[in-house]
This record gives sequence, structure tokens and C-alpha cells, in this order.
Amino acid sequence: MERQVNFTRYRVEPGSAPELAQRDPAARGGIPASKQERADRQAEMAGRIDVLQDLLYAEHLNRMLVILQGMDTSGKDGTIRHVFGEVDPLGVRAVSFRAPVGEEMERDYLWRVHRQVPGTGEIVLFNRSHYEDVLVPWVHGHIDRAECERRYQHINAFERMLAETGTTIVKLFLHISRDEQRSRLQARLDDPLKRWKFDPRDLEVRRKWDDYMQAYEDAIAATSSPWAPWYVVPANSKSGRNFVVSSLLIDILEQLKMKYPEPSQDYSGLVLD
Repeated sequence: MERQVNFTRYRVEPGSAPELAQRDPAARGGIPASKQERADRQAEMAGRIDVLQDLLYAEHLNRMLVILQGMDTSGKDGTIRHVFGEVDPLGVRAVSFRAPVGEEMERDYLWRVHRQVPGTGEIVLFNRSHYEDVLVPWVHGHIDRAECERRYQHINAFERMLAETGTTIVKLFLHISRDEQRSRLQARLDDPLKRWKFDPRDLEVRRKWDDYMQAYEDAIAATSSPWAPWYVVPANSKSGRNFVVSSLLIDILEQLKMKYPEPSQDYSGLVLD
């Protein structure tokens, strides 16, 4: 498939700052201007991702972990629904991480995460992730800077171990503007069919917008590594966001050079009764 997007503009190189304030959440570089063309290409890419997932499962050598982070309403659910909508559900698993409870509180914060990483031939999608265990407690003052730094080191080591044992890690920060978030939250309130999605706690998080953006700035800078780089995806446009994510995943999966395994013996010419 023809390369869709120049991903270097979205990738945060290891050792560099993401400079989120300088990145336009409405940027459309490399994305078709026509909504119909985006829809047509999106459908084509969804089919290609389905084929690549089938290859991943059949070859049974690699794994893929896709981490989705972003402010409330940035489109984590929508990305999963639209990018993976054509994929065999037996080969893809979505995991959503909320505040730890019960036995999760009795163990280290990565315990519940490690249990959910992909098996061989599987794609797993983290809708929020272990990064919440740094971002939220830091913003709300439950851990200090020294503990933040320790957790960044833990995460880098954890992700390196996954990468060195066959997991391709794709970390996506879905970048929206504060104005776009306000519009999406208001849309939830205005639509009776979507009002159930509105959570008053979202307003508390919104009031801490600047604190969260600084926390993301720090976390991405500290954990964008050669084995697990971050990509900052402009997400003000939902279709543009899906286009970039689909293009990126196709590019990364194709780099695995996967092949269907050869049968254990030659079945050519075999005719069943």
C-alpha cells in the first residue's frame, strides 16, 4: 500500500521534548482534504489492517501493543472503533484501565498492566495505560517528583523488556485543543443519547488542563525511547486522527515483513471426498 503520511512529523525522538504547545491539534499534513476521500481511504486501510492482523496471527512470531493516551474526549474509544472496525475480533483485544481497586492496590502498579500485554500473534489496545499511574497521582499531588522519575525508569525498563521479547509497542498521544474538548463535552450534554457519557469529574480534570498538559509533556519526554517511541497525533479532526493512526499502524506492521507459514506438507492436488 502507498505510504500515506510522513510520520517523522508526529514522532517524538528519544531524548527530545514533545513541545505540545507548539504542535497544532488541527494539523492535517498528509491527510486528504476531501472528507469523502478520507472515508474511502479509511475503508481501504481498515481492510489492509485486517489482512496484516491475520498475518500476525498466522505467522505467530510477533506481538503488538498499541497504547492510547489523551485528555478526556480526545477519541480513544473512537480510534479503536474506526481503525480496528474490520479486524477479526478474535485477534484484537481492547483493555481499559481505571483507578486500581481491590487486589490491584495490594501490588505494584505495573502488576495489573503486565497481565494484559499481548500474547504471540495478538494485537492489544490499551485505552489508557500504566501512564495513568504517573499522570494522575502527580497532578493531584499524591506522589512527588522523585517518585515520578522512579516510575518513568520503571516504565522504560518494562517496555524495553516487552520489546526485547517480541512486542512492537506503538504509543499514541491523541492531541486535542482545550476549545475542541469544550465543544465535545457540550455535545454530550446536548444530545440525550450521549448524555450518559458525561461525567461531572471530567470538569475537575478540565480545570487542571494546564497541569495535565505539563504532566504529559514530562512523561512523553521521559519515556519516548528507541524501543517504544511516542507519536503525537493531531486529534481535533476525528477522521484525520483515524487516518494518521491507520497509516502509522500499517507502516509499522508492514515493517515486520510477515509471511504466512508454509504447510507441514504439500497439499496441492488434494481433493476431499
